[in-house]
Amino acid sequence: MRAVSTEFAYDALPGRVVFGAGSRRSLASEAEALGAQRILIIADQATGALASEVIAILGGLVAGRFDEVVQHVPAHLARAAAAQAREVGADTVLTIGGGSATGFGKAVVLEAGIRQIAVPTTYAGSEMTAIWGLSDGDRKQVGVDAAAKPALVVYDPELTLTLPAGIAGPSGMNALAHAVEALYGPGANPFISFIALESIRVMYRGLPAVVAEPHDLAARTDVLYGAYLGGVVLGTGGTALHHKACHVLGGMFNLDHGGMNAAVLGHALAYNAPAIGEIINNIAAVIDVAAREVPAAFFDLAGAIGAPTSLEALGMPADGLDEAARRVVIEAAANVRPPTEDGIRQMLDDAFSGRRPA
Repeated sequence: MRAVSTEFAYDALPGRVVFGAGSRRSLASEAEALGAQRILIIADQATGALASEVIAILGGLVAGRFDEVVQHVPAHLARAAAAQAREVGADTVLTIGGGSATGFGKAVVLEAGIRQIAVPTTYAGSEMTAIWGLSDGDRKQVGVDAAAKPALVVYDPELTLTLPAGIAGPSGMNALAHAVEALYGPGANPFISFIALESIRVMYRGLPAVVAEPHDLAARTDVLYGAYLGGVVLGTGGTALHHKACHVLGGMFNLDHGGMNAAVLGHALAYNAPAIGEIINNIAAVIDVAAREVPAAFFDLAGAIGAPTSLEALGMPADGLDEAARRVVIEAAANVRPPTEDGIRQMLDDAFSGRRPA
């Protein structure tokens, strides 16, 4: 298996990671080691029991809680969270949940100038990146700022045991997409590729086990580990056609992020395949399928774990395909295979209809 390139530049992202079952119990000591004295908790209303447990662990360090968390981080709610952080004099924001909670934390960090601790309960991976996103109307703005990378991430696989299969599957496909795109993204290099392929191997094997046996802590641990690796390579490798398309679709139609990843991944990989033959071979080796079957293998995996396989099922309107294709071509101009409007329109149509990638 040959590396992507032997000439590259690489900036490792700073931050501390604590991984292991029960690691949430170290949150107070870890927060104090960072210098945290007043913490704003960000967790949606559905995370109530877990948030209460974390609040009890942190004790007097907690200064308040924000629970108006929704996907795609609407700008007006992000401003409200930052305002609350200022009101309670927070020096740290601690997020509990998936990518939406983490995204709100990043927005607060960038506006209020404080630090973030992330406690992921899904496989989003964004906690390992400096990538931030805000939505306003039908557009989603995405950027990169070193300050947005959480200072501490605590991965406790026990916290994923209550993640329903219907969320675990799409969330895992999101993590897989991070690793796949890192292999040919703008920051691809041998180090990133090594980690990305390990992430793909672990996730591809582990996701069916997580869905079939939801209380299997070993399987949950494996998949959370794979998602962590996917987040690492997303943060350093950057994004390409797949994520650009998902950001466009999410902003335009407010579609579920994990579901979009499941529905689009195989089709984006099929579009890029002519330009990344060696990478396709490397993926084929770690998931043990023929190279020509790699895009379809991810589509089949989504179906096998009950994740969405069509954008139509997620609520995307058919009359939005033309405008979506136009925007994706603009957003993904630097993709490894240059996007054409006809080609991207066909890719989105295939994903919309749920056709198995060729």
